[in-house]
Amino acid sequence: MTNFWNPYLALDPTRRRLLGLASVVGVVILWAALAASGLLSKNQLPSPWSVAEAFAYLSWYEGKSQLAVATMWSVGRVAAASLLVMIVGIPMGILMGASPKVDAVLSPLVDPFRSAPVAALLPIMVMWFGIGEGMKIAFLFVGSIVYLTPLVRDAIRSVPEQYLIAAKDIGATQLECITKVLVPLAMPRIMDAIIVGVSVSWTYITVAEYVNAQEGLGQLIANAKRLSAMDQVFAGIIVIMAVALLTYQALMWLKQSLYKWETKA
Repeated sequence: MTNFWNPYLALDPTRRRLLGLASVVGVVILWAALAASGLLSKNQLPSPWSVAEAFAYLSWYEGKSQLAVATMWSVGRVAAASLLVMIVGIPMGILMGASPKVDAVLSPLVDPFRSAPVAALLPIMVMWFGIGEGMKIAFLFVGSIVYLTPLVRDAIRSVPEQYLIAAKDIGATQLECITKVLVPLAMPRIMDAIIVGVSVSWTYITVAEYVNAQEGLGQLIANAKRLSAMDQVFAGIIVIMAVALLTYQALMWLKQSLYKWETKA
């Protein structure tokens, strides 16, 4: 039991995968049992096999894959918003972390929005940006940047001060202290901030695509809900979770490849 509660014990990769697979299988079995019990209607909880049939229908019907097209549109919107978030949020977070004065100015404008109901901003986004692609990307941008920027700031602050003192002792300028000491040492945690930012964008994709989206996973789910096709709604939600997980795993792999000294476990 001692090893069971040891957070520093690294699990064998095969054992970790087996435990994860067992938990997924357990949830599916519970889902199937609840659907078969009759406690919930088909509209409330479609069975796993109904969702599988809906997934097959959406994947290919009459020479067209609604699911593939919708996924590509959603991935494109999340990618565009995430790129803008990184372009704006990372430099802003670096400046906030490196300068207490900059942080004092910008923190009141950034920190409160982490607790704000971002979905409630949708009507405002529609008034400002219309109902086109710009609004959707702007909404994802706002929802993500308020998380990424403070995390980048905290990553800069997490660098031990002795590294900065040593750099100044050998004649490094203020700019060199930031670009050659703080940023490189904080990059693993900045990468964590990027992963969080992209993940947050996926949580808002259905809201962003609710208004006037011709294609997208959120639009697909909204249309299925209007038609009371809950099996398709579940299929769309599962696809969003799967794509978000694949994105997360890809970014984690990139982090582990770039910063092996930080991620070695």
